[in-house]
Amino acid sequence: MIKKVRLATVWLDGCSGCHMSLLDIDEAILAIAKRVDVVYGPLVDAQEFPKQVDVTLIEGAVSSQDDLEKVHTIRRWSKLVVALGDCAVTGNVPAMRNSHPARKMLERIYVEGVQTGRGVPVDGVPALLRQAVPVHEVIKVDLHIPGCPPSPAAIAYALGELVEGRMPEMASKVKFG
Repeated sequence: MIKKVRLATVWLDGCSGCHMSLLDIDEAILAIAKRVDVVYGPLVDAQEFPKQVDVTLIEGAVSSQDDLEKVHTIRRWSKLVVALGDCAVTGNVPAMRNSHPARKMLERIYVEGVQTGRGVPVDGVPALLRQAVPVHEVIKVDLHIPGCPPSPAAIAYALGELVEGRMPEMASKVKFG
């Protein structure tokens, strides 16, 4: 019997479009599903990131203290880390806030921009980092899959190669934007 690949997916500061593209790989999902155990992600009820993950797909930029801690945990427990999508690869839309101090941005949104209930939320809200950054600026990334979102074909190809134990050659399969 072939050992199943332990796969995790993580959604940081992004729109979830990359996860939607992952689900859009159509019938390829059936072949991949036979070869993986999804051990963590938005569709799995795991509360803590597990140990001994073979491949982790990270969608989104690192924007908060919680994101920062999460990616360090992911790197510690994952054999391969994949930056999935332009936010994870370049910072993309979340990094658009980088030219504004985080506190001023939050006050503009939650104090100046509302009529009632003014105030920057603090309970249960992770502290923002000074800058939103791509994943590779915080931890070692083994594979980048750019795109906003990456095409389902590119994701299916990459996962197909990874579950077979090969590092995919992505240059001809992807594009930014």
